[in-house]
Amino acid sequence: MPSQRAVPVTLAEIARIAGVGRAAVSNWRRRHDTFPARIGGTDTSPQFSLAEVEQWLRENGKLGDVGGRELLWPGFEALGSRDETGLAVAEAGRRMRGERIRVPDPRLSEQARELVGEAVALGRAEGARETFEFLLRRWLDSHVRQVSASPRPLADLMAEVARTVRPPAAGAPLTVLDPACGAGHLLAAAARAGTAAGAEPVTLLGCDRDPALAALAGARLAFTADEDGDGGSGSGSGTVRADVREGDSLRADPHASAAADVILCNPPYNERDWGYEELSTDPRWVHGLPPRTESELAWVQHALSRLRPGGTAVLLLPPAVASRRAGRRVRGALLRTGLLRAVIALPPGCAQPHSVSLHLWLLRAPDGARSAADPGMLLADASAPRQPAGREGGVDWEALAGFVRSAVGAFERGERELPDGARRMAVIDLLDEEVDLTPGRYVSPAEDGADLRLEEVWREFDETVTGLRTTGKALSALEPAGAGGPTGGAGHPTTTVGELVRAGALTLRGGRQPPEGTVRGDTPAGADGGADGGPDDGVPLLTVADLVRGGGPTGRLRRADAAGPEAVLAEPGDVVVAGVIRGFTAWVHQGPPVALGPQLYVLRVDPAKVDAWFLAGCLRAPANGRQAGTHASSTSRVDVRRLQVLQLPPAEQLRHSEVFRQLAAFEEYRTRLEELGSRLVRDLSDGLAAGRLAAKR
Repeated sequence: MPSQRAVPVTLAEIARIAGVGRAAVSNWRRRHDTFPARIGGTDTSPQFSLAEVEQWLRENGKLGDVGGRELLWPGFEALGSRDETGLAVAEAGRRMRGERIRVPDPRLSEQARELVGEAVALGRAEGARETFEFLLRRWLDSHVRQVSASPRPLADLMAEVARTVRPPAAGAPLTVLDPACGAGHLLAAAARAGTAAGAEPVTLLGCDRDPALAALAGARLAFTADEDGDGGSGSGSGTVRADVREGDSLRADPHASAAADVILCNPPYNERDWGYEELSTDPRWVHGLPPRTESELAWVQHALSRLRPGGTAVLLLPPAVASRRAGRRVRGALLRTGLLRAVIALPPGCAQPHSVSLHLWLLRAPDGARSAADPGMLLADASAPRQPAGREGGVDWEALAGFVRSAVGAFERGERELPDGARRMAVIDLLDEEVDLTPGRYVSPAEDGADLRLEEVWREFDETVTGLRTTGKALSALEPAGAGGPTGGAGHPTTTVGELVRAGALTLRGGRQPPEGTVRGDTPAGADGGADGGPDDGVPLLTVADLVRGGGPTGRLRRADAAGPEAVLAEPGDVVVAGVIRGFTAWVHQGPPVALGPQLYVLRVDPAKVDAWFLAGCLRAPANGRQAGTHASSTSRVDVRRLQVLQLPPAEQLRHSEVFRQLAAFEEYRTRLEELGSRLVRDLSDGLAAGRLAAKR
C-alpha cells in the first residue's frame, strides 16, 4: 500500500485492525521485541507506522478477519483534510459501483487517488457497498461535531409522517426532495419507506452546499438506487432514482425546475448569512420576507415553493421558530393560507442538539380541493421523554412513532377525538399578537399512562425519602482521616489504572462504534431488516449520548454482532467508565451483558487483587476525572489509564467498598427524589388547574 507507508496509527487503531482489545496490543508490544518501534505520539499515546504494523501482524498471524477495511481507513484519515477525505470516500464509492469516471476529481491529491484505487480493489474483494458504508460511517464518526445528521429512527418517522399526510397513489411516480440533504439520511429513509410499501417509483433529489456531503450523499443514494434496478446518480431504470447536486438551495437551487411531491429537510439552524440582502425581492417569499435572524422561515418558504399542488413538506426545526417575535408575521400568513398543517414537539434527544425539544413542521401545498370550512391546525406535544418500559432515559422510538402516527392520522381524517397530547386548534384562536405555535402552550405533553396514579407515586416518594434518610445517616458517620488514613495520605499511596493493568490486576477494553445496520431497538420494529425486530432480540448498546441524556441503553446490538471481535461487552461485576468529562462516571455493572459504544470502557478485575465496588468508587470521584482529562473543555476525553486508585489491602478495600455502595445508593435515591418531586409538582398543578383534583372538605 504505497499511500500508507508514512501513515501513523495508535494502539487503539491497531486493536481494531487485529480485531482484539487494546490490552492485547499492549501485551504484544511488551512481550515481543520485534513489535514495531514508536514513530511519534507520546508515552501514553504512542504512534506506529501502519506499514510496519501490518507486516508484523501478518508475520505473527494476528491480522484477523477484519484487517482489510481497518487497514484502509487510517490512510484516509491521514489525508488530514475533512473535505478531501470525504471526497475521496465518495469517489471510491462511485468507482466501486462501476461508474465510468473520465476525469478524476481535481480536488483530490495523488495520495488520495491512490487510496481510492485501493478502496476499489478492496470493494471488489469484500463487497462494494459494504466497503463504502464502512468508509462513510468512519468519516461521519470522525466529524460528528461538524456534521449534523438526522438519526435513522427520526428520518424514518419524518418519511412516515409525510406519507400519512400525502398517501401515495398506487403506481404513480413520487418525487422526494431534500434541499439541505447532508449525507442523505432523510432521502435514504424516503427510499426505505417506498420500498417497504412496495409503492410507486421514487425519484430522490438532493442538494447540499458542502461539497463533501453532497458527494457522499450522491454515492450513498446511488447504491440505494442499485438495489432496485440499474439506477445511478442522475439516472436509473429501477423503482428508485437518485440525483444529488452540490449547491446552495436558497441562493442558487440546482433543482429549481423540479416540483416535488414530498420534501423532507433538516435545514441549518440560526444562520445569519443565508442571503437576506441579495434575496430580499425573491418571489419565494409569498408569505413575507424572512427576518435576518429567521433563516429557518426562509427554508420553510423555499420548501413550499418547490412543492407541486397537494405536496407535503416535513421539516425539523428548533423550537424557537414557533415563538420568536421576529417571525410572527410569516407564521400568521402560513396559518391564514392553511399551509401549515401541524407542529409536533419531539422529546429531547431525538437529534442534535440533544438537549432541545425539536419540532416537526408539517406543511401542505393547496391542491384546489380544500374545503371551505377551516380544517384547523394540529398541535401535538410529545416533548415529555418517552421511555421504553423498564428502561431509564432515552427515546422510545416505537412509542413516539405510534403517538405521532395516531395524532396525524386522526387529524387528517377529520376525527374529533385526538390522542392525549394532541389538539386541533382553530386558526383564528392562534392569530394573536404573538402567533406562538409552541404546542406546550395549548396541550399537556403526551405520556404513556397519563392518569394520575397518586397513591402509587406518593408511596414511591415515601420509600425514596426513607432510603435517602437511611443511607444519609450511615454516610454521616464518616469522619476525617489522619495523615496515614485512607485518603491518599503518606501511609496510603495511590496507583493508576494503567499500572493495575500492567500488574495483571485488571484488564481494560474500550467500547466501539458498531457497524451501520447492526443496531436495532432504537429504530421502529423491523426497520433494520432483522427477522422480527422484537425487543428481546439483541444485546443492549450503551453510548455516551445515552448517559448525557441521563438514561440507559436506547439501542440493541444484534446477538451475532455482539459475539464478534468488534463488540465490547460489560458483564455482571465489571466496572464501566465513561471516558468524557461531560458525562464522566464509573459504576459496577449489574444485570445482563451490555455492549459499549465509543468512549466507554470496561474494566474486568481480578477479585483476589481488586474489589470491583472499591475500584468503581475510587474512579468515579469528580476530581479524579478532571485530573485525568486530556483538555480543559467539558467535551474533552478522560485518559482512563491515568485515573487514580488508592492502594489498600483487600480487607480495607472491602470496608471502603461497603461505604462506596452506600454512597451509590444515596446518589440513586437523591436523583429519584428529584424526579418524583418534579413529577408530583407538575401533575398536581395540572390536575388542580384542569379540575381533575380537588381539595378535601
